[in-house]
Amino acid sequence: MATFKRIIVFGLPGSGKSTFSKKLLTANMDYYNADEIRKKFNDWDFSESGRKRQAARMLSLTMESKLNNKHSIADFVAPFDKNRQSYDIKIWMNTIDQGRYEDTNKIFEKPKTYDFEIKNYNYDETIKEIYDRLK
Repeated sequence: MATFKRIIVFGLPGSGKSTFSKKLLTANMDYYNADEIRKKFNDWDFSESGRKRQAARMLSLTMESKLNNKHSIADFVAPFDKNRQSYDIKIWMNTIDQGRYEDTNKIFEKPKTYDFEIKNYNYDETIKEIYDRLK
């Protein structure tokens, strides 16, 4: 019986999260993009409580996918390390030193643990490694 994984692709705004996530996406995966989810819920609150609410929402959506026997990708900044820990595979997009939003730069916590660190845009081999882990 397959074990379905919840993947988080996180990092500063502009680090390439969505581009990477879309390249990783396959037919047996659900994809949750932070901007699309905020739009769906009409929730553009970027205060600390708003960010925590968004993190909980993203985790809940990926948990639902797992129950429906699908892998899932959560593509969002996830600035607080504790909000990343419940994911099965953690991918840090560490391609930039500063994002375009100063408030996010200030609160973004570098991860204590992660499964993959992406430092550039040559990540085809990393995507293959992730696929192998999903088998």
